[in-house]
Amino acid sequence: MVSAITRSHVAAAAGLEQRATRIVFFITGVGMAAWAPLVPFAKARVGIQEGGLGLLLLCLGVGSIVAMPVAGALAARMGCRSVTAGAATLLCVALPMLASVSSLPLLVVALFVFGAGMGAIDVAMNIQAIIVERASGRRMMSGFHGMFSLGSIAGAGSVVALLSAGASPLGATLVVAACIIVALAIAVPFLRVDGGGSAGPIFAVPRGIVLCIGVLCFVAYLAEGAVLDWSAVFLTSVHGMATAYAGLGYAAFALAMTIGRLTGDRVVRLVGGSNIILFGGICAAAGFGVSTLLHSWPMALLGYALAGVGCANIVPVLFTGVGRQTVMAENVAVPAITTLGYAGILVGPAAIGFVAHAASLSAAFLILAMLLLGVAASGRMLRL
Repeated sequence: MVSAITRSHVAAAAGLEQRATRIVFFITGVGMAAWAPLVPFAKARVGIQEGGLGLLLLCLGVGSIVAMPVAGALAARMGCRSVTAGAATLLCVALPMLASVSSLPLLVVALFVFGAGMGAIDVAMNIQAIIVERASGRRMMSGFHGMFSLGSIAGAGSVVALLSAGASPLGATLVVAACIIVALAIAVPFLRVDGGGSAGPIFAVPRGIVLCIGVLCFVAYLAEGAVLDWSAVFLTSVHGMATAYAGLGYAAFALAMTIGRLTGDRVVRLVGGSNIILFGGICAAAGFGVSTLLHSWPMALLGYALAGVGCANIVPVLFTGVGRQTVMAENVAVPAITTLGYAGILVGPAAIGFVAHAASLSAAFLILAMLLLGVAASGRMLRL
């Protein structure tokens, strides 16, 4: 009887940890996506053009990349709970600043702080997810990342709805920040007080399988960044779609990815992680091929949806692989591969722009399809 009660308590505690992890992924998606509808307002307040805005947005990426290795080291010393709470607080402080400051230097600071909060919470929540998934003995990572995708939809949608209802940008972000704080208060007591390994260096160069995983994350994030930044341009300039509907390309990709992740744990358990990399890479490559080579915008939307399905579970499976490797401790490995992934989002769209200028946007997308086939080929070499 005592043993049964003990097992019941352990199972209940594990369930609370898993729920808390899902909440953190969700609010991170909410916080990140809440910034997107604010970009035009920030641009107008500080009075900059598109080129200046592009440089300004790099501050967000720089903040993320600077914070990631620090977050891994802090997680090892202070635990995922403390780092997650601190990073989420940074997001809640930065969002109202992004919605209100009209000074360029202050906006630079706000974007850097926002990026630092995003980078830190990204590392802490993935370390938390690796530990929780390993303790459960079953695949859960796709579901966690699915909650992030769902949060992104909720975050962008809620801010747009509030702005449409007449709320000011500051008022909308205060509502979002308040919701994040409430959700965080529910989750924090059940987050891990440990952090994926003993204290290690703040920065370490990835090696062995961790480097391989990081490179694959780079390509996967590159694909996501490419659709985010270039799909609307491609649909209007190549397929002749009306500008008002050009956002449907990324919408098809994001919706397919979200559904794929929310149902992904069952699929990964059924076919295995290596096959997810193999078939996911092939599916994503085929999606980019369809969207590029078939000169019809409905087929292009279908192609972006296929790319979303293919990419959906590649990154979650790779993070599970980080939890299984023994080359580097998680608190060092997770920041390393996350940094490489963010580099794909930051550098990749610019690289696609250079290729498009030198050749064509179609050529750039076809090169990306070839890179995804390389990801697929790696599936048989990695034990995931």
